[in-house]
Amino acid sequence: MVELIELLKAILPAVFESSNYHNEREMINQKYIEVQGEIFQHLQEEAKAHDVAMNVSSSSRVTFVPVVDGKIVNAQEFKDIKGEQKEEMTRKMSEFEVIVKEGLRKVGELNKAQQKEFKALDRKITKEAVESVIDEVRGKYAGVKKIVDYLNDLQDNVIRHVQEFLSKPEELGVPPFMQEFYTPSFTRYKVNLFIAHNGDKAAPVVYEDNPIHQNLIGRIEHLSQVGTLVTDFSMIKPGALHKANGGYLVLDARKLLMQPFAYEGLKRVLRAKEIRIESLAQQYSLVSTTTLEPEPIPVNVKVVLIGERILYYLLYHYDPDFRELFKVSADFEDDMPRNEENMQLYARMIGTIAKNDGLRHLTPGAVARVIEESSKEVSHISKFTTHLRTLSDLLKEADYWSKKNEHTLIEKKDIEKALKAQTERMNRVQIKLYEQIDEGTIMINLSGSAVGQINALSYLSLGGYHFGLPSRITARTRIGKGEIIDIERKVELSGPIHAKGVMILSAYLGSKYASDLPLSLSASLVFEQSYGKIEGDSASSTELYALLSSLSDVPIKQNIAVTGSVNQFGEIQPIGGVNEKIEGFFDVCMRKDAEGSYGVIIPQSNVKHLMLKPELLAAVEKGKFTVYTVETIDEGISILTGVEAGSADKKGNYPKSSINGKVIARLQTLSETVKAYNHPKPAVKKKVAAKKKSVE
Repeated sequence: MVELIELLKAILPAVFESSNYHNEREMINQKYIEVQGEIFQHLQEEAKAHDVAMNVSSSSRVTFVPVVDGKIVNAQEFKDIKGEQKEEMTRKMSEFEVIVKEGLRKVGELNKAQQKEFKALDRKITKEAVESVIDEVRGKYAGVKKIVDYLNDLQDNVIRHVQEFLSKPEELGVPPFMQEFYTPSFTRYKVNLFIAHNGDKAAPVVYEDNPIHQNLIGRIEHLSQVGTLVTDFSMIKPGALHKANGGYLVLDARKLLMQPFAYEGLKRVLRAKEIRIESLAQQYSLVSTTTLEPEPIPVNVKVVLIGERILYYLLYHYDPDFRELFKVSADFEDDMPRNEENMQLYARMIGTIAKNDGLRHLTPGAVARVIEESSKEVSHISKFTTHLRTLSDLLKEADYWSKKNEHTLIEKKDIEKALKAQTERMNRVQIKLYEQIDEGTIMINLSGSAVGQINALSYLSLGGYHFGLPSRITARTRIGKGEIIDIERKVELSGPIHAKGVMILSAYLGSKYASDLPLSLSASLVFEQSYGKIEGDSASSTELYALLSSLSDVPIKQNIAVTGSVNQFGEIQPIGGVNEKIEGFFDVCMRKDAEGSYGVIIPQSNVKHLMLKPELLAAVEKGKFTVYTVETIDEGISILTGVEAGSADKKGNYPKSSINGKVIARLQTLSETVKAYNHPKPAVKKKVAAKKKSVE
C-alpha cells in the first residue's frame, strides 16, 4: 500500500499534465464557449430591439442602460425625461431584464454542465490511471473478498480526492515552515498492521506481565492537536489476546485480579469468542467524545492462569464463570522425592544454574550441603524443594563468599557461610527474645525439676523467617467439677485449634482415670508470659504432661522441652515446624550453659521430618543433647519424670508408685472429699446445725 500510494502520487500529476488531458479539456471548454457566445449574441440583438446598450464583463456579468436616438442616456438624463417616452423606455428595459435573466440562467446551467464534464473527465482520466495500478494488487488478493472490497473503496476514494495528489504546497507561495500544514495527509490510505507472525508455523505463546484491560483487549490511542484529542484507525493497538490468537496466553492470576476491569474483560472475550476493542472511558460513560468502533475480531485462544492454590480455590468457589471457562486444572507439587535418580538430576540442575548465572562450580561436598538444605526447606528427610529461586539465590550468595575467600570452587563452607548470613539478616527478633531469656525477663528453667511446670516448644514465623522458642506452661489442680480451665481461652488469647486441644485433654483424663467415678477436678492451664494470640494444638501433649505432674505431685525435668499434639486415646500426633522448634530450644540451652545436658521430646511420626543443623547434630553425637521420640503420653511422662507411667493389670489397677497410680489415687481422694462435703455424717450435720443456730 505504501508503494501504491507513492506510485499514484507520481502518476496522477503526470496524467493531468499530459497533452491528451489538456486537449480533451479544451474541447469541452470550446464547446461551451460557442454556446455561451450564441446566448450573448442573442442578448445583443434583443438589446438593440429594446433600445438598450448591453455590456458583458469577463465574469459573465451583464449591465445595460437605455439608448435614445443612438445615444446612451445617463442617470440624470433618464431622470429628466418625462411623460410617455419615459414610460416606454421603462417598459422596454423591464422586458429586456427578463430576457437577460433567462439568458444568464442558461449560461449558469451551461457552466454547471461544463464543470460536470470537467469532473467526469477528471474521474475518467483518474480511473484509467488508478485502475491500471490497483488491478495489479487486486489480482494478487482476488481470493480475499474483504481485501478486494477494500481496494475498490480505495479506488473510489482516490478518484474523489484526486486533487490531493495534484496539489503542491511549494507552489502556493507559503513559507517552508508552514508547508507541512498545507501538505495533504494520506494517512487514510495506510494499512495498520495489527498483528504479524512473520510466517511462524508454531502456535504463538504469549505471556503478559502487566495484564491491565488495555494490554489484554487492545486500545484506541489519541493524539492531542490544538487542545483536542483526535484519533484514527492507525492508532488502534492490539492487546495480548490478539497476539496470542490461535495459540496460548499465559497470565499471572494475582496480577490479573488486581487490575480493574481486566478479569471481567477477559471473561467477556472468552464467552463471546470475539475481541471487541472498547474504550473504558466510553464504556462507563466517563467521557462523551466520539471515537472509533473497530470491527470485532473472532478469537480462538487457550488462556492459562498461573498462581497460588488459594486463588484457584477462591475463584472456583465464588465465581461461577470460572468453573465454566477454566475447566482444566493442574496442581504442581512443591517438593519431589529424594531418591538416587532425583538427587543426580538435582545435582545437574545445580550445575546448570551455576553455568547459566556465571557462577563457580561446586565441590561434591557443597552439592551435598545444598541438597540437605533443600530437604530442610520442606522439612522432610526423603524430599527436597522444587522452588528454584531459593536455590538460585543461595548459589549466588555462596559464589560471593567463594570469591571473597579466594576459592576456585564453591565449597561446603561457602554454602554454610551463605546460610549463616541469610539467618543473621533475618533473626533480629529471635536474638532479642533469646536475650530476654538470658536476662531472666522471659522466665525459662533449664535445670532442676518442678511440679506442674514444663517447657513447651513454640513456632514463630515473621516475614518468611521461621524459628522456635521455648515457652513455660504451668498447671494447677484442685477440687472441682471436672473442668479444665484454659486461661488463654478465657481471655480470648487462643484460637479454636488450641481450644480444641484443651478439650481433648479433658476427654482423655475422664476416659482414662475417671471412667467409673466422677472427675472431681478443677485444673487451670496457662502459657506463662504470653501476650499475644496462641494457636495450634502442638502443645496439647505438653499441657497434659503438666496436668499429670500436678495431679501426681511428681516433678518434671526442666532440661527437657516437649512438642506434639495428643488425641483422646493418648497417642502423640505429628506437628509442624519440628526442626525450628528443636533448634530454637537448642540455641537457648547453649547460650545458658554449653556444657549442660538437654533434650526434647517429639512425636515418633516426626522423625522423617528431622533435618537439623550441623551444630545440633554434633551436640547429639557428644551426648549433650538428646532427641526423644514417643508414641504415647505414657512414654513421654516416663521420660520427663524419671518415673514409670505404669500399666494397668487385669483388674484395671495401676501400680501405686507409678504416675498413673498416683494420678488415680489423687482423683479418688478429690472425689471422696467432694462426696464427704456434699453428704456429711449425722454428727457433722448436728455440729453444722448448732453452728448455724449460734450464728443466727
